[in-house]
Amino acid sequence: MIDHYDVIVAGGGSAGIAAAIGARRAGARVLLIERGPCLGGAATLRNVVTYCGLYTQDLKQVVFGVAEEMLAGLRELGAVTEPRKFMAVAVVFDPEGVKRVADELCERAGVDVLLHSHICAAAREGDRIIGVQVADHSGIHEYGADTFVDATGEADLAHLGGAEVRYGNDGKVLNGTLGVRFGGIPADAPITRASVSAALRAAKAAGMPGLTGTSGLIARMPVSEDLITYIADEEYDARSAADTSRAERGGRGQAQACLRVIRTMPGGGSAYIVSTGPELGTRESRHVIGRSQLTEKEVLEPGPMGEAVALGAWPIESHPGPGMPLEWIHLGEPGYYGIPLDVLRSRNTANLFAAGRTVDGDRGAGASMRVMGTAFATGQAAGVAAAFAAGGAGGAGADVETAVVRRELERQGAWLPG
Repeated sequence: MIDHYDVIVAGGGSAGIAAAIGARRAGARVLLIERGPCLGGAATLRNVVTYCGLYTQDLKQVVFGVAEEMLAGLRELGAVTEPRKFMAVAVVFDPEGVKRVADELCERAGVDVLLHSHICAAAREGDRIIGVQVADHSGIHEYGADTFVDATGEADLAHLGGAEVRYGNDGKVLNGTLGVRFGGIPADAPITRASVSAALRAAKAAGMPGLTGTSGLIARMPVSEDLITYIADEEYDARSAADTSRAERGGRGQAQACLRVIRTMPGGGSAYIVSTGPELGTRESRHVIGRSQLTEKEVLEPGPMGEAVALGAWPIESHPGPGMPLEWIHLGEPGYYGIPLDVLRSRNTANLFAAGRTVDGDRGAGASMRVMGTAFATGQAAGVAAAFAAGGAGGAGADVETAVVRRELERQGAWLPG
């Protein structure tokens, strides 16, 4: 017999955690399926230890709800910094703290969680997904639901379930980066983003092999004071295991080259690699084609937000290719923008919602919405909408009014300006 839920959320990263909790608190019975050994997604499995998009450039927090609960839990553990200004504002956290807080949040909410579970197939009837097949070490299991949220990052559920998707924008995707964590560097060592970038550029110009990127975010982590770096750039097709495997090998080679350079710097002589990845930090893959698409113009020139169910505050941060300079475009006033519900709703699959970097944005909008802080916001909105669609009078996938979703999100602690 197939175990049936009101809502199934695929993917246990920031978006998936928020979607599952949002749906459960809206009254749905929820299953959260994650292929990895822990929740957190990029925060715990890819060494991406910065929550971006929670704050505006003037340090105003605009994303609350489940995101704020995650921050509060991390603060209790002493596992997150105060907001820091890099090219934009982010907090840096300890990934072990995220694992624990995510577990506790989902457990308190009453979400059923399956780890070590890979969605390998999806069944469709008409314009709806009706169930998924999940593989684990004991075999194949089937689960059904009234509505679904795709928070997989690669839009795997949408792809397998026959929803309309596209890979990247304009035939291109943002390149990925392998997060590399270095230990053995004293906290008072004069090793900064600028000095590391200068040393890498000099080494590359001198012909050191294995270096591609020479600049990127570099920060000190809480608890360990390790140095986290996002420099090892790679270009690859995130849908392809073979191509991603090649890129990950390349990224680990770049990490060793970076280590050789850091060991030549004052205070870096005892540096070592604590961890790489283990997975590449993929910035863009498939998008679920929505009922509407958020555009770069709407991100840069925010309009009225009475129809928004989520907020984004991260600038457009584009990574055009390995070793190429980052492209930043900052937001206009008030420093954040609204994301309407139809951006999260699949165009051709009535009971499917997108969350995180699977949502429908053009190249510029996608380069802003993809970050984990914004993923918390789109995830919670998608989860709440999915819960109401599952229980609606019109049946699974029934249209849900934006005002109803907004009221529930505000009840759950989100902040949505009128």
